[in-house]
Amino acid sequence: MPIITISGNIGSGATEIGRLVARQLGLDYVDREILTEAARALGVSERDIAGRDDGSPPPTLRERLATFFQDFLERSAVAGAADPLMATGGLETLMATTYREAAALPAVGREELTDSRYKEAITTIMTGLAVKGGVVIIGRGSQAILRGRPDTLHVAVTAPFAVRVQRIAERDAVPPEKAKGIVEESDRGRLDYHHKYFKIDPTDANLYDIVVNTAGISHEDAAQLIVAALRCKVPGE
Repeated sequence: MPIITISGNIGSGATEIGRLVARQLGLDYVDREILTEAARALGVSERDIAGRDDGSPPPTLRERLATFFQDFLERSAVAGAADPLMATGGLETLMATTYREAAALPAVGREELTDSRYKEAITTIMTGLAVKGGVVIIGRGSQAILRGRPDTLHVAVTAPFAVRVQRIAERDAVPPEKAKGIVEESDRGRLDYHHKYFKIDPTDANLYDIVVNTAGISHEDAAQLIVAALRCKVPGE
């Protein structure tokens, strides 16, 4: 089953296009919100899986994510060190972290979350998703974590700065100057995040199999381009 990573700046349309691609191909869709919801439902999903009988339907995406989270936390417990992720809501907080917030995590700390724990958690989740495949992953360094996999298509979705500002102004119903500040802050956070955790520039076209500029095409057409690119790279999909 193929894997597609989609990376894009705010206002580029990456998340909307990712959902369209996942729907067209019948793949799972994972973004920061999905990861946060799965972490919040960890206990419920874990009980659901444990209570299944043989012959039950396969686990849902949320349940599989919960399994990855649980394995990660259990390894932390075995290590024996006090881990803030073990506290109630710790993992949910980590998954909800924005690029800017993740880039600002400290290198060391006793009670607070650290950058090393964040990278370990996000890498565990991405590699776990890749084992089964059949998923569209939005951002979170997935283009770096899963780099080099022959079954994975890496996509960058982009648009000119002015276009993205206009889209955010319309989406959030805010003046253009405020939208400009939102886009600039988001762009800085995204750059800092990828530099800190993966030593890459997310705007480097060489990281991707295909770069889609949405300034002049619809999200639906962009999704079709990505589907076509997948079938070129991973024949039979």
